Amino acid sequence: MPVQIVVNTRLLLHNRLEGIGWFSYQVLKRLSLNNPNVHFVYLFDRQYHPDFIFNDNITPLIVSPQARHPFLYYAWFQVSVKSILNRMQPDLFLSPDGFLSLGAKCKQLPVIHDINFAHFPQDSKWLTGKYYNHYFPKFANVASRIATVSQYSKQDIAKSYGIAEDKIDVVYNGINSFFKPLVATQKQDTKNKYTKGQDYFVSVGSLHPRKNIPQLIRAFSAFKKESGSSVKLVLAGPAFWGTAEINTAIREENLKEEVIFTGRLADEELALVLGSALALTFIPYYEGFGIPLVEAMEAQVPIITANVTSLPEVAGDAAILVDPKNEHQIKKAMLDVYGSEVLRNSLIEKGNIQKQNFSWDKSANLLWQSVLKTMD
Repeated sequence: MPVQIVVNTRLLLHNRLEGIGWFSYQVLKRLSLNNPNVHFVYLFDRQYHPDFIFNDNITPLIVSPQARHPFLYYAWFQVSVKSILNRMQPDLFLSPDGFLSLGAKCKQLPVIHDINFAHFPQDSKWLTGKYYNHYFPKFANVASRIATVSQYSKQDIAKSYGIAEDKIDVVYNGINSFFKPLVATQKQDTKNKYTKGQDYFVSVGSLHPRKNIPQLIRAFSAFKKESGSSVKLVLAGPAFWGTAEINTAIREENLKEEVIFTGRLADEELALVLGSALALTFIPYYEGFGIPLVEAMEAQVPIITANVTSLPEVAGDAAILVDPKNEHQIKKAMLDVYGSEVLRNSLIEKGNIQKQNFSWDKSANLLWQSVLKTMD
């Protein structure tokens, strides 16, 4: 009998991959291709796209209901998925988004990317925060092993949930191939499209409260006043919730013409918007990894990021680190990057070295090692 691994693939959504979705896509694709003798059963919660059936060793199953709400999370994982697992009794249930089925009679390996909801419950919708804070400690404690995406998250999960560190494996994220350095004409065309030809700082990611966008806007306003420059700020990502504070900051700082919202961008367009920026300004106050950092390194764009949680670990010396609560520090970093081509080039060179630590091939190999330890 071949090894059988059941996988939660509910975040493989065609043309709508977010952070955990990208992790799932890139890593699962490699696992299925690298291990042709293993039978993978993919559990989708809706009609799947054929692009996600990476190899002929995959059997897709559509499992109801669509799990996009705490009540439906419960129905999907604790009823439907558990029934399948107890019937199949696979060698492993692998869950790239961290959710498990309590009471399932098989080994389970979640990838818990971070536990921001444990520290900042106010940044989640009320019911979602309650659900996560009730169930994730249980998931962590029933898991046979746990994978996570940074040393910071490993220590955070171990400390917060009372898990032995030697039960947790670190599997860094990789870098998507559509990010690359751009030529001058591409940069100018992108600036013409979004900022009337002006240079700009960019923040990449969904407009979620923990991304600290209002603070970034206030620091950007101070930068504008001190520099007198025509530089813009581009916010590249879909609205999440809590955008009222962002709009209030823009209104109070009188920056309506200076801050540009792109909304959700196609992958190739996002690569153009990031790759054409003067610098990435990514200053969340909590992050389990911080994928935009490695994307900026690949695109050869200088980085300003926060000095908290996993961000210094991922950035290494390839970024200016700032206190995300300190408007003056953020403003000064913007002034320094804006004013010095030597500094920008130095950060880019350091990024070229630091990015060698991250690739999806490495991610897949590390997760497979975790899978083997779990099944051992």
